[in-house]
Amino acid sequence: MKKILVVDDDTTLRMALTRYLEKRGYLIQDVGSGIEALTIFEQDPPDIVVSDVMMPEMDGFEFCRRLRATRSGQLVPFIFLSSRGEVEDRVQGHSIGADDYLIKPFEPRELLAKIEAQLERTRRIHSEIVRLMQKTESNGASLAEAQATTASPTPLPLTPAEEKVFWEVIQGYTNKQIGDRLFVSPRTVQTHLSNILSKLQLENRSQLVRFAFERGYKLPVEEPSE
Repeated sequence: MKKILVVDDDTTLRMALTRYLEKRGYLIQDVGSGIEALTIFEQDPPDIVVSDVMMPEMDGFEFCRRLRATRSGQLVPFIFLSSRGEVEDRVQGHSIGADDYLIKPFEPRELLAKIEAQLERTRRIHSEIVRLMQKTESNGASLAEAQATTASPTPLPLTPAEEKVFWEVIQGYTNKQIGDRLFVSPRTVQTHLSNILSKLQLENRSQLVRFAFERGYKLPVEEPSE
């Protein structure tokens, strides 16, 4: 079940969106400010964020800016909901890092379509990463295979738990999926992932996948989780 973080200081709208999206099979987390949203995101990252722009304490633009400045928040799909519909506002939203921008009042079906489009795009990206990994292994053309013929990859400077998460991430699984597979919380997965990126001096998941290929780390044989 995909998880959506809804951020809006309008309690009535938040409740209406929550009911509407839950009926469509989504798990909803809802908060009233950007500050609360950053805390929730750190504790349990969602699959997609839907946020208002005009909010007290921290507006949506600042929330998006801070989210995109974190490793875990760089790639999560982000949709703005706002009554500010001027071109300058929409341009600012996209330039900060939003993937889409919907003007209030809006038709819930349109928001649902945008959410599903963003989630499908994420799924395709992950699927393509896995496909390319499988293709390079099968045709022997990857740099990883070439290196493997002369030397084994350098051991990873990771703890056993971090190494398990490493292999899951490079196969394209989300934090939630990894948590389910390894029987840990998404927050624990995110902590391990942050440590992995720090130790390997990388910025995000995409760089981690590239790192694995370029240094010859092959996909491990699937084993039952402990």
